[in-house]
Amino acid sequence: MEGDLQKSVSFRLNRRGERSSQSTNAKDFEVGLFSSGRVSQDSPMKIVWKKGFIRLVLVTGILWMLLILTALLFHIWSCQSSVSFFSAICNKESKVYTILDTMGFVSKPHRCLIPVANDPNKIVIPTGKSSDDIVKILSYIVEDEVPHNEPQSSPLFGGHQSWSQREESFKLNSSMKVHCGFMKGGGAEMDPVDTNFVKKCKFVVASGIFDGYDVPQQPSNVSVRSKELFCFLMVVDEISLKFIKENATVKQDSDGGKWVGIWRLILLKRPPYDEPRRNGKVPKILTHRLFPQAQYSIWIDGKMELIVDPLLILERYLWRGKHTFAIAQHKHHRSIYEEADANKRRKRYARPLIDLHMKIYYYEGMKPWNPMKRTISDVPEGAVIIREHTLMNNLFSCLWFNEVHLFTPRDQLSFGYVVYRLGESFKFFMFPNCEYNSLFLLHPHTREHSSPVEWVKRLDQLKNMSLKESRGGLGLWTPYPGDLASVVLPNVTRTSKAG
Repeated sequence: MEGDLQKSVSFRLNRRGERSSQSTNAKDFEVGLFSSGRVSQDSPMKIVWKKGFIRLVLVTGILWMLLILTALLFHIWSCQSSVSFFSAICNKESKVYTILDTMGFVSKPHRCLIPVANDPNKIVIPTGKSSDDIVKILSYIVEDEVPHNEPQSSPLFGGHQSWSQREESFKLNSSMKVHCGFMKGGGAEMDPVDTNFVKKCKFVVASGIFDGYDVPQQPSNVSVRSKELFCFLMVVDEISLKFIKENATVKQDSDGGKWVGIWRLILLKRPPYDEPRRNGKVPKILTHRLFPQAQYSIWIDGKMELIVDPLLILERYLWRGKHTFAIAQHKHHRSIYEEADANKRRKRYARPLIDLHMKIYYYEGMKPWNPMKRTISDVPEGAVIIREHTLMNNLFSCLWFNEVHLFTPRDQLSFGYVVYRLGESFKFFMFPNCEYNSLFLLHPHTREHSSPVEWVKRLDQLKNMSLKESRGGLGLWTPYPGDLASVVLPNVTRTSKAG
């Protein structure tokens, strides 16, 4: 009995010893696996070190993000500051500023200070002309070739440009010959007295009034030097000339020239288009054809009153940055497809024709604007154009006008497309819209513009020939050599309430 009890006790002790041994081996295994046998000293230190490292990374990351945010906020503030030192260091053409503007972080002031020089008399005018590195010779097609199946008997001002001729005109060569308006017999002739007067004009401020929608606004803050240097030329049709005579004082000089204040009135006989807006594109875009002796020109719309000396404008927007073409950025839109949508909402032209215009551009590869594009916008504020009449700028103007002649008279839709087709070869300066609003005062039209074609909502309504333009928009009626039926225009995100 006692022997059995001793065996039982001995067995239990052995079992406890085995379990104790197994537990010890397991602990030794864990220690060897994770801490090489130094549990009591290394583990707490490593835990503290790891937590400290994580905290350091998080704090560093937060401080770095705050530093970047501070730099971005300073960049935005400096660009909108009224302090000349800070506004001078701002680069509004940078990708960073453009992305911030696109994201809505940049408030858009209506007017902002223009960093112009103080004294027009101290401006140094460059000698000579800017060099033309690509186009060396530029000539124009002046004989209109009417297609055999075309019922139009009289020549068109913009000509019957074929699709193949249009495509060839975008291929740059050292010697080029393109359509550029002013076809023989197409209209828009000047009086001989005006033709002789503009031959002496090398510096031009040009404007235009058609169909009596405005009266000339007299520029202010013009220096004596600029009055002697610039010709202020107001292009009008016969309806507008009659309207101006009834509402303003028109004086005639000894040579027969007509003047309203500082403006010399230039009469264009036989307006080339049915649509007054399209007629206005002739002096606006083809300034170099209308005034061929001009070396520099500043175009302003007829409803604008110039309030900055024109010599200061040339120095600020051309000579200072070594630019040859400058135009303002549109206040609301950057994509031509968004601008087209706004034009349809504001009834600026027939909606289906605007859609057809945009389908052709989209088919030909014109993508909606995005911050990665080389230009800060595809849509200009076309009421002011500042340019040196280089051959490349003259070619651009011709191609831009050809698009207006072929499609809709909304030139803001065509500007970005021509820039896209010419690529890096055409360089220009697009300045902020708030500066544009500081160059001029805007006056209302004398009456609201309207034409029947603007109210057309469906193509079948245009079967009524009285709604159809007979001398413009040919590309919207000539069969396009591509499959536009499969083109789906990109969705438009309305970024503003304009229109």
